[in-house]
Amino acid sequence: MNLDTQEPVVERLGVLETAALLRELTAGLIGLTDFDEALLALVRVTRDAVAGVRWCGFTALRAGEPAGVAASDDRMAGLDDLRHGPDSPAMEAIRRREMILAVDLTGEARWPDWTPRARDLGVRGVISAPVDIDDQVIGAINLYAAAPDVLTPQHQLTAMLLAEHAGLLLAAVRDRGRQQALAGERDASLLHEGVVGQAIGVIMTQRGCPAVEALDVLRTAASSLDIPLREVAERLVRTVSRPRES
Repeated sequence: MNLDTQEPVVERLGVLETAALLRELTAGLIGLTDFDEALLALVRVTRDAVAGVRWCGFTALRAGEPAGVAASDDRMAGLDDLRHGPDSPAMEAIRRREMILAVDLTGEARWPDWTPRARDLGVRGVISAPVDIDDQVIGAINLYAAAPDVLTPQHQLTAMLLAEHAGLLLAAVRDRGRQQALAGERDASLLHEGVVGQAIGVIMTQRGCPAVEALDVLRTAASSLDIPLREVAERLVRTVSRPRES
């Protein structure tokens, strides 16, 4: 074996591993609308996909205030929760807007309150990378190792790429969530609005279904006929309002 080729091979494997992680994250988050659900998927996929990382967590801030955490393992959640205090690698990464690395927590003195808790839970190394999501929410993704000197420059590169990709995916999740909420508000108004509300009532009576399902029936008909929803409702109401021939 040519030993000179070992390092490039390892680097290529690391790149392939990172690419596979980003693809899996995209597949797992692309259809989500719930931010907390997306965070949980993010940390669990990362934990399972990155060799040498035993646990993964995410720390979120909204408008400068703690906005939740996600942990790949429930017992580790306290390490990512800023309600326990701002003394943590995650908060330092967010504050300084740069990656924070500690390959061995044995003699680590930067976070005097956080480090003993981390060591008690079995953490021996950590990488925290800042994640920009949108104008309101920022965060940090935290990779934890169970042994010292496990986290390498390849892990740092993975964390950097992961943070960039996660920011884009999580921004999209928040945007879809906002759109879904607006659509829900529009649906609520349609249920009681004039001719559309009447048509929904007709469908509910005919099918014995709830109002939301009746609205979906109207929408499907409008899409199939390629005409506005209100016109479909008007046609239905006119049809049922016609006097029956004797």
